[in-house]
Amino acid sequence: MSALDFSHSAPLSLGVELELQIVSRLDGDLTRGATELLALIARQPHRGDFKPEMTESMIEVSTSVHQDAVALGDELLDVRKTLLAASDKLNLLISGGGAHPFQHWAERKIFDTPRFHQLNELYGYLAKQFTVFGQHIHVGCPNGDEAMFLLHGLSRYLPHFIALSAASPYYQGVDTAFESSRLNAISAFPLSGRAPLVKRWSEFTEYYESMRGFGVVESMKDFYWDIRPKPEFGTVEIRICDTPLTVQRATALAAYAQTVCRYLLIERPFVIDEALYAVYTFNRFQAARFGFDGGLIDPVSKHKGLLREDFLATLARLAPHAAELGTSTHLESLRQAALNGTDAAWMRKTYAHSDSLPDLVWQQAQQWRESQ
Repeated sequence: MSALDFSHSAPLSLGVELELQIVSRLDGDLTRGATELLALIARQPHRGDFKPEMTESMIEVSTSVHQDAVALGDELLDVRKTLLAASDKLNLLISGGGAHPFQHWAERKIFDTPRFHQLNELYGYLAKQFTVFGQHIHVGCPNGDEAMFLLHGLSRYLPHFIALSAASPYYQGVDTAFESSRLNAISAFPLSGRAPLVKRWSEFTEYYESMRGFGVVESMKDFYWDIRPKPEFGTVEIRICDTPLTVQRATALAAYAQTVCRYLLIERPFVIDEALYAVYTFNRFQAARFGFDGGLIDPVSKHKGLLREDFLATLARLAPHAAELGTSTHLESLRQAALNGTDAAWMRKTYAHSDSLPDLVWQQAQQWRESQ
């Protein structure tokens, strides 16, 4: 099997990756701890997978493949239990959130693997600035052509995922005025943003081989697109989300992805062409800057309105598909977030109460530990 053969996966199956913050109990700052955490976790059987990320202050957890969001959420709870048991033994805290509120990138240490050192050499200070934290959602596809259809179809709903997951209003010790400041760090990389408009897997394979021939990429990992195919898993991967503050929000986001994908595959609501991307950058910025109070232009109808209104209208269209998948409860929790406040709003409210960013981080860690 070559690198660009697309593995078959059960349609609409789910998997999740979460990048999490390793935090000092003493001052709430990020702290080195990934090597020790991974070594401790590896000593005993556990569910899920635990991996290093770019710096020693990050750890990535991932689930196995599930057919429904309930089972996915159950595994994420077990993964959380394993991670918290290890972090408690090492006197560390674990937190969600898309960016640490006050850490300084220059103090980070690159995790000791050849790939991470190579990226550090290539990207300079951007590598350490990449100490930001995202949720990646994998949705299973039967073949590469369907993956490319979903990749481009999902672009229409990308602002929803940004606003729903936004959890990085503070960065380098200041309120950025963004709901998701993390996306600005991602956007600095040359292979970030949107994927090219190729509709068939054979065309994507040609594109990939040409980019590899130019020496621009060595593997699919070198594409930092908002949404990308993952051929070895047989999935389309949504990479735009901040890591939420709770397991429950992470599970609900996966449920939303699964439901949108079912809607796209069954109803085929619009034509996949370049017009879908005409307002992509505008919508992306509005969602990151203003969250659900931002504007959104529907690239199909050309209607301009509030992102919140578009999301609520989409939930109504998705209702039959949510009922079939059993995701209605998860989607209702997201509706409440759109109406009553996301993680970013909670963070600002919490900070306003204490006027202390370390206190905010400690309370974020409590959110991750105790949320049900």
